[in-house]
Amino acid sequence: MSQQAFSLASPSPDTLAVSGDLTFATAARALETARAELERSSASSLDLAGVTHADSAGLATILALLAHVRTKGRTLSVTHAPEGLLALARVSGVDDLL
Repeated sequence: MSQQAFSLASPSPDTLAVSGDLTFATAARALETARAELERSSASSLDLAGVTHADSAGLATILALLAHVRTKGRTLSVTHAPEGLLALARVSGVDDLL
């Protein structure tokens, strides 16, 4: 089984951009990598424009990141979320958290 594509970038000091798949196959690595980057940076925006596929594990990852920054007294806004992820959030009743 091949490794699913997932990457992070910081196009600006206040933005952490996610690219690739945000799925069960990548969620654990995505959460670990993004948490570490959020600890190092002052990012206040999580840009999901580059996400090509997301599932419930991807949604859980985003929610965990939002909760993580809140414990640090910070806020993180989610931008450019793919429609499929937004639909999943609506069905799950957590769309107001994004």
